[in-house]
Amino acid sequence: MNDYSRRSYIIILVFILVALVFLIRLFNLQVMDSTYKQYATNNVLREVVQYPARGLIYDRNGELLVYNKTAYDLLVTPREVKPFDTTLFCRLLDITREDLEAGIQKARKYSSYKPSILVKQISPENYAILQEQLYKFEGFHSQTRTLREYSAPAAAHALGYVSEVTQSDINKDSYYKSGDYIGASGIEKTYEAQLRGTKGVKKNLVDVHNRIQGSYLEGSEDVPAQIGKNLVTTLDLDLQLYAEKLFKNKKGAVVAIEPSTGEVLAMVSAPVYDPGLLVGRVRGANYKVLESDSLMPLFNRALQAKYPPGSTFKTINALIGLQEGAITPETRFSCAGRGSTPIRCTHDHISPANVVEGIRESCNPFMWNTFRSIIGRAKTAAEGFRTWRQYVQNFGLGTILSEDFANTLKGDLPSEELYNRIYGKGRWNALTVRSLSIGQGELGATPLQMANVAAIVANHGFYYEPHIVKEVEGDTIRSSYRKKHEVGIDEKYFAPIIEGMRQSIKNYYYIPGLEYCGKTGTIQIGRGLEHGAFEAFAPREEPKIAVFTYVENSKWGSQYAAPIASLMIEKYLNDTIASNRLHIEERMLNSNLLDPNKIVITDGAAE
Repeated sequence: MNDYSRRSYIIILVFILVALVFLIRLFNLQVMDSTYKQYATNNVLREVVQYPARGLIYDRNGELLVYNKTAYDLLVTPREVKPFDTTLFCRLLDITREDLEAGIQKARKYSSYKPSILVKQISPENYAILQEQLYKFEGFHSQTRTLREYSAPAAAHALGYVSEVTQSDINKDSYYKSGDYIGASGIEKTYEAQLRGTKGVKKNLVDVHNRIQGSYLEGSEDVPAQIGKNLVTTLDLDLQLYAEKLFKNKKGAVVAIEPSTGEVLAMVSAPVYDPGLLVGRVRGANYKVLESDSLMPLFNRALQAKYPPGSTFKTINALIGLQEGAITPETRFSCAGRGSTPIRCTHDHISPANVVEGIRESCNPFMWNTFRSIIGRAKTAAEGFRTWRQYVQNFGLGTILSEDFANTLKGDLPSEELYNRIYGKGRWNALTVRSLSIGQGELGATPLQMANVAAIVANHGFYYEPHIVKEVEGDTIRSSYRKKHEVGIDEKYFAPIIEGMRQSIKNYYYIPGLEYCGKTGTIQIGRGLEHGAFEAFAPREEPKIAVFTYVENSKWGSQYAAPIASLMIEKYLNDTIASNRLHIEERMLNSNLLDPNKIVITDGAAE
């Protein structure tokens, strides 16, 4: 065999090998590999995301608070769109032609091959009409989702709302895709992972007219959605509704806690709003209205308002003094009433006053002298202040009390470093920061924190972490909710404080037949304006409820904050309001503190 023949055989062999490779590859692609088959199948397949129903939310007594209703999204796949009757289309969806064109253009920018949501949250009534005509519009199809519905227009701030995910949400969690919804505030946000469930996928066969013909492979490749878990909250719906009625035409907040568990019974931020306003296609427009409202109804005052606690803080200050030995229950300080002292009283009363009388009369000079004695026991003012501050922090001020509340704030608890910056290191003392002794100055606390203080006093020195969810379906509550938090004050020192609070209950916030304890507060905020506050718990023995009420621009705490709290206590414990107190209820329900001309001042104990 010559060289020429040998080369010929080699070339033929190479061609045979190449052909064999191609044949094997073609056989693999066409017979063994289903990828291309899938590409072809996709021309008649439509994958529809199955959105799970979010978990239901109940109150502590099993009353349904939040449930779901069905809604529909209309999606568009730009490359599949054929010429269609835009006038009919827009009329069916109640949108403008400009909206339609902008929506399709936005979808095309995202992807011509993937579906994008064109119109969100179509009601079942409107969808029923649309569905009959949808076959006329190639490239458009629908998907089902659920919207939140509320059994009562209440607890908007506590429950929170659901909104469309942002790019930041998508970046944080790959579960979410553009157009998905996520809990944005309140319980909906804190318990998003439990409430949202898991999305599924359904594969449908469609004809050339975009009409569903049935399930692909009899549904064998479908992935069912898993509904979210149900929650039982600690809220008492009846008490919540009653509190919101009492706060009509007022600004402020109230938080009620069960002292023995830390469970939040009611949480109101006023002005309130109907949570149903932030659901469905009207959500965007309603949100803008609420956001631009000068009364700031979206602002959760119960968790985010850093109010000076005023005289309600005096219980803490006196307890620190007793624990540190700066005072004893028998210690008396002279009060010059309206006379000349570093901090004067607003009214004349017994003098000199002891601890019980100091609490009962809300004596400013007594609290100032107690504060001065606490600071003065240390070698330096800064050291004494650090001791005082640590006790205050033990009561929960200046801290995040619980993980159960979305977007809650620590409040303001001034530090040594702050005063060093303001006055200079070593150039300030108790007199410089004396306003702290009566709960003013740089001190700011949220109503949740101060309701917890009321629970601490009710419990004689400890608290359980405040929380608003009692049970998650299939799960137990966080173990931290059962942990007892001691504040570092001996139980014996609570007796004179509680007795002073008991003696302060009088006049129109006295509840016949019920012994309870409370402390009013009036907070000067400048420009002639004053806020009113009230801290209370009931009954005195084995307390079932602790309340903190804060009413903006309400003059003294005895005018509105105390009566509102007393009515809530009576409603919760007795389930009704005594006939001889109905006039107080009527005044609270009808008072309009948003209009200064309608504020009514009645006779009562000043502070």
